[in-house]
Amino acid sequence: MGGLALLARQAGYRVTGCDANVYPPMSTQLAAQGVVLIEGYGEDQLAIKPDLWVIGNVIARGNPLMEAILDRAGPFVSGPEWLAQAILRGKWVLAVSGTHGKTTASAILAWILEETGYDPGYLIGGMPQNFSTSARLTQAPVFVIEADEYDTAFFDKRSKFVHYRAKTAILNNIEFDHADIFADLAAIETHFHHFVRILPQSGLIVANGRDPVVERVLRRGCWTPTEKFGVEDGWHAENLSDDAFEVRLGKTSYGRAQLDLAGEHNRMNALAAIAAARHVGTDPSRAVEALSRFRGVKRRMELRGRAAGVTVYDDFAHHPTAIAASIEGLRRVVNGERIIAILEPRSNTMKLGVMKDALPASLAGADRVFCYAKDLGWDARAALAPLGARAVCAQDLEALVSEVLAEARAGDHVLVMSNGAFGGIHDKLLAALERRGGAGG
Repeated sequence: MGGLALLARQAGYRVTGCDANVYPPMSTQLAAQGVVLIEGYGEDQLAIKPDLWVIGNVIARGNPLMEAILDRAGPFVSGPEWLAQAILRGKWVLAVSGTHGKTTASAILAWILEETGYDPGYLIGGMPQNFSTSARLTQAPVFVIEADEYDTAFFDKRSKFVHYRAKTAILNNIEFDHADIFADLAAIETHFHHFVRILPQSGLIVANGRDPVVERVLRRGCWTPTEKFGVEDGWHAENLSDDAFEVRLGKTSYGRAQLDLAGEHNRMNALAAIAAARHVGTDPSRAVEALSRFRGVKRRMELRGRAAGVTVYDDFAHHPTAIAASIEGLRRVVNGERIIAILEPRSNTMKLGVMKDALPASLAGADRVFCYAKDLGWDARAALAPLGARAVCAQDLEALVSEVLAEARAGDHVLVMSNGAFGGIHDKLLAALERRGGAGG
């Protein structure tokens, strides 16, 4: 919704917005763009008298401002529907979908198109380091969008991505997630099938060739040409070193890629982006060359700082598959040095406990694990018991910070994983470590 606000502002609208909690980096970039931010959902906001209320999918019946809008028959529309009508109409939309990797793959794709002269518009669910904002509107005909399968709004239970009318679509991977709105994996597959059903014959599907669920969705009906990545007869990477690989389509090589992002999952993201960019007209060799200047996305294995010999990273991982991938990617960089993983199970799916049995295996690559167990509907200590003494759970944030500080020593890598602000734990840790270092500890 913050990205939509930026696009509306760039399109010439006067924009205000409200949320339960407003925090960086989104709050700071919105303020810098002249978007007025209001914390809370007070009925007094009706005094703004907007021409249109754009409603995000976090809003539910019972929200005081929403109830007031309904009582007064105020004009409202969902975020994805507004985006489709006001921004995307007439654009060549490149939609990046999948349970994992959407933000990084979208940012890579937008950067490739930027570097190869397309001046793309984009809407990305994170802050790409190569751009100054998470959303941009341009006069160019191409637009890159992170295409989420989450529902549109309380009054429209279709997945967001069906609104975007994509021409190029990446299907990165499909797993069970969002247990608060999907009953099971089959329900998610049906929504992806709806997405595939409305892609044009002149379009392109860039599909993960390793994912059996993606393949199952395509077998339900596909009317659009498909290119696969991650397989020998499609787009694939030939390893050259930890941070370099050769990009191939079948037997054709498009050169040596240098990507400053660790992990096999990020190579897959890059391959998908290269394939999608080629559909627009980008020479894959130029796309490969552009990868060397891609700087990543904030909160995706973002280095937050070093103090007292301890390195602290911030990562958005909140699903077992993503958690395992983040730890594996960091392990490739730090080799045998210790990884201390700190997890906040904050997503709706995590809070429901649907994924709790998969957590021990996903965290197994870390040397020590600390879990913030506040407000969970399940016993985190019991769930992480297979990790033995390596795992520590705490329901108080300050206590958790103290536990981590007692464990951390010079040479360690602290990986903080959460899809929220996590109470500013990164800065708390770094400040305490600085004090320790200053005291000669």
